[in-house]
Amino acid sequence: MPELAKRQGSAAAPGVTDVLTRAADYAAAGKAASTRAAYRADWQHFRLWAEAHGEGALPAAHSAVAAYLVEMADQGLSVSTIGRRLAAVSHAHRLAGHAEPSSAEPIKAVLRGIRRTLGVAPARKEPAVAGTLAAMLAQMPDTLVGLRDRALLLIGFSGALRRSELVGLDVADIGRCADGIVLTLAFSKTDQEGRGQAIAVPHGVTLQPVAALDAWLSAAAITEGPVFRPIDRFGRVGATRLTDRSVALVIKRWATAAGLDPTLFAGHSLRAGFVTQALGVGVDPLDVARVTRHRRLETLQAYDRRTAFDGHAGKDFL
Repeated sequence: MPELAKRQGSAAAPGVTDVLTRAADYAAAGKAASTRAAYRADWQHFRLWAEAHGEGALPAAHSAVAAYLVEMADQGLSVSTIGRRLAAVSHAHRLAGHAEPSSAEPIKAVLRGIRRTLGVAPARKEPAVAGTLAAMLAQMPDTLVGLRDRALLLIGFSGALRRSELVGLDVADIGRCADGIVLTLAFSKTDQEGRGQAIAVPHGVTLQPVAALDAWLSAAAITEGPVFRPIDRFGRVGATRLTDRSVALVIKRWATAAGLDPTLFAGHSLRAGFVTQALGVGVDPLDVARVTRHRRLETLQAYDRRTAFDGHAGKDFL
């Protein structure tokens, strides 16, 4: 990605250049690590495309960006992928002090046409609701892997955590009280500035997520550092944390063991499962949003995987 320091050219004094470089770092830090990684890859994709087509990448002509979007649409890429790559190109322009292509009306018009042509309905994965989760848990042995995966799925579900939040947990983030545990998230998708968010996880009487977590920590002798860690083929627990992609692999593994189609599930299935389960049993959406930390109920609704007939307003009188 371009740096702010480049805007000053070679004439900038060394001290000034250092300050500008740090300013660029702070500007980039405004995005989550996963977002920055995606933006870097997407920017590189556009830069190479522009080079291959004899176009300038920074700043890029509106005609070049429009052609880039059209080519991706013709290749069958999803609207979300096209939109993300445009966001990366615009982010690069913003950091370099140029106008953002995504704000230009010609680019907006092209993107609207692509959305109308390709459609914007996302391919949503199945929610891992309580019953589905119980079927997976029933297949897990009392081994280190089984104990870790049981705790991983239950804490992810009961806290409605995103994958990055789940694998990012440290022992120091776990607070204890009579009603259960409180997870403190230093950073999250909706808290990029690190104000901190507290997630309450009750002991529970059926799935018992806190007991599952304690069983894993005790068996693995983990007293500090990352909560969820890799285990090698010799049964040795590592010192590093699992990656966010590991969450999806764990869910798919136990979905397969439970006789379910693993392709229907992903890392987001835990968070979507909590929302779907809670709304399905009549929990107030505001109480659900308090756990998921959604600021808008419209966003929360996107995680609700109930069918159009579940909770239908007229089912009791039609």
